[in-house]
Amino acid sequence: MQKLRQGWFSNIRADVLAGIVVALALIPEAIGFSIIADVDPMIGLYASFCMAVVIAFVGGRPGMISAATGAMALVLVGLVKEHGIEYMLAATILTGIIQIVLGFLKIGQLMKFIPRSVMIGFVNSLAILIFTAQLPAFSGESWPMYAMVAGGLTIIYLFPRITKAVPSPLVAIIIITIIAIYTGSNVKTIGDMGDITNTLPSFLIPNVPLNLETLRIVFPYALSLALVGLIESLLTAQIVDDMTDTDSNKNTECKGQGIANIVTGFFGGMAGCAMIGQSVINTKSGGRGRLSTFVAGVFLMFLIIVLNKIVLQIPLAALVAVMIMVSISTFDWSSLKRLHKLPKTDAVVMVTTVVAVVLTHNLAIGVIMGILLSAVFFASKISKMTIISSHDESLQKMTYNVEGQLFFASVIDFVSSFTFKHERIRTVDINLAQAHIWDESGVAAIDKVVLKFHQNGIRANVIGLNEASATLLEKIAGFKKTAGVDQTAGH
Repeated sequence: MQKLRQGWFSNIRADVLAGIVVALALIPEAIGFSIIADVDPMIGLYASFCMAVVIAFVGGRPGMISAATGAMALVLVGLVKEHGIEYMLAATILTGIIQIVLGFLKIGQLMKFIPRSVMIGFVNSLAILIFTAQLPAFSGESWPMYAMVAGGLTIIYLFPRITKAVPSPLVAIIIITIIAIYTGSNVKTIGDMGDITNTLPSFLIPNVPLNLETLRIVFPYALSLALVGLIESLLTAQIVDDMTDTDSNKNTECKGQGIANIVTGFFGGMAGCAMIGQSVINTKSGGRGRLSTFVAGVFLMFLIIVLNKIVLQIPLAALVAVMIMVSISTFDWSSLKRLHKLPKTDAVVMVTTVVAVVLTHNLAIGVIMGILLSAVFFASKISKMTIISSHDESLQKMTYNVEGQLFFASVIDFVSSFTFKHERIRTVDINLAQAHIWDESGVAAIDKVVLKFHQNGIRANVIGLNEASATLLEKIAGFKKTAGVDQTAGH
């Protein structure tokens, strides 16, 4: 009961008001993403309603907003054009099933492998995308549009100095809408974006054949949707964690996203995931609990069903002002000041992530590129080895003291550091007391070095091994059989 109260009823007023603001901000986004996916605007709105309501109960990150998103819409474009809406619904349901499976496989634990430089790049690129997504709204507009956006930004920025009891974005939307209606200004409204009917979603089963051919068609799209959705959702969850100084269950969030997508597919919606922009709006407006996410979904349907005529008159200028302020507050401006102080590799990863996302308009691609680049830089950094040789002419013996990590990225340098032909040397000790063998490539490198010495009439001893390295060599090394040499573990 305590957990229930904490998640749902510990912040009622702020959660309700924040949810109302988010619901208003969801409408143009859902319609816009429906247009991207080439489907009816109601499909995006139904998806946003279903995702928000369901994830409020089953998600792992309270206060995070999930709905129809641009990244998911981009994946669906090809499927809708080639096979139609019914296959899109089937892909949405399969997406949810895959995400639930990944949740049980604890894929959420992979978040710890995302470097901070990638996280900052993700946040900054998202801020840029949110800002640039507002620019088409100015196309063909005259000065009233610009004036209303400026007025909205001013209200959002200054109103908190008067009171924080009511979220300033909500105040801005109300005031700008009143001004637009009573002045009769001819600015774009939500109604100009597409037809919005006041009908509730209904349960339906996708009208597709239940056979392997259908699976062959929808599985590639469903897998892409599942991965893109989880990447965005888990990164957004981490950002909300940081903003609220709280923790969340990432594996539960994976399962929750899956359940929400299954429900969405059966109620005529497109696949969705967490929305960073709306999640930031919710958090900045005071939303902390599951109630804020639930209110966002329910109030979205209330707006569409009950206040349909009023909603259609809301000027885009008001919502554009809210989203521009979100982009400004989302961008990590301090990262620009720190950029020249960061290690060059971190700076390159951050910039690469931003550039990749902005060019592809796909957050998942940018994040994956950033992670891969970080991995390459890390492997390169730890692959550097130090090998110092010393010899004792009286004993006809040479010792190589190896320091570093022996794995796939360092084996070439390791092998090339040895001199295999000596006139007076009969024995070589390869001292690995300050080294560690990580993989089969490292073992193979040891095999290769020992064999080369053996071929030149020199006995090679591998000494100083730590327990883990000795165990790995014992399992898969072949040099004992090949060269008949000694292997001793360090103490």
